[in-house]
Amino acid sequence: MTGLPAPPPLGTAMLPPGTFEDRVVLITGGGTGIGKAIAVEFARLGATVAVVSRRPEHLQAGVEAVEAAGGRAVVARCDVREPDSVGEAFDAVEEAAGPVDALVNNAAGNFPGLAEELSPRAWRAVTQIVLDGTFFCSTELARRSIPAGRPGAIVNIGATYSWTGGPGTSHSAAAKAAVWNLTMSLAVEWAPHAIRVNGLAPGLFPHDDLPAALRGRNAPGDDPGRRIPAGRVGQLHELGWAATYLCSPFAAYLTGHTLVLDGANWLRRGLQMPEFVPVAEQLGPRS
Repeated sequence: MTGLPAPPPLGTAMLPPGTFEDRVVLITGGGTGIGKAIAVEFARLGATVAVVSRRPEHLQAGVEAVEAAGGRAVVARCDVREPDSVGEAFDAVEEAAGPVDALVNNAAGNFPGLAEELSPRAWRAVTQIVLDGTFFCSTELARRSIPAGRPGAIVNIGATYSWTGGPGTSHSAAAKAAVWNLTMSLAVEWAPHAIRVNGLAPGLFPHDDLPAALRGRNAPGDDPGRRIPAGRVGQLHELGWAATYLCSPFAAYLTGHTLVLDGANWLRRGLQMPEFVPVAEQLGPRS
């Protein structure tokens, strides 16, 4: 099995140089993993990238990545679960770089766990970041852009288990499903105001910032790409290209859509399904 070819190498431009010149792009969780990779691709295209995070070390990592790609970065500490904190972050970004033109709602929380064992605090730890944070940041952009008559673009980072459910990650799956619905709702409400809202649902994109609890349970030497129809895992800069396209003028008529980038993995079905293993057994012993 050959599978799908590898993408062009990291650093290759997908859109014309300067596509986001004089534009400010705010990325929540922009200092690690997927968010950092997206930040880098916006930087390559001329955007001023606002890296937003709760942790100073993540802010610094985001700045270093953006500047290494030749871009300009500004930072703002923010807890996306708190509306006041979100407003303060937008104020700080506007003061440093100007109004926000595009928003990537990437901040997330997730960890595996059986639903019957999740405490209310554990449930809220994920749903407040994923759902509440996406809503608070999106509406903050809209409240500023609509009165000013300023166009905008929003990309919400989703997950394919929005449509299938996520046994072992019920908190995250429920929140991502709500974000998918919110994406469609806001797209209709805000299209008359020239604000587009789309989603991006990644498949398997391994990276060093992935929490240990979510790293694959692969045996040494096992290739996770063998379990994907494409024959390989994704490369982070592919997500960056997708996000920049969704926010670009080349997607001016695209809104309310969630783009799945997973090598057809979530569509996978077999003539004979493998033996079912209960989620509790997959997770193994728990303290």
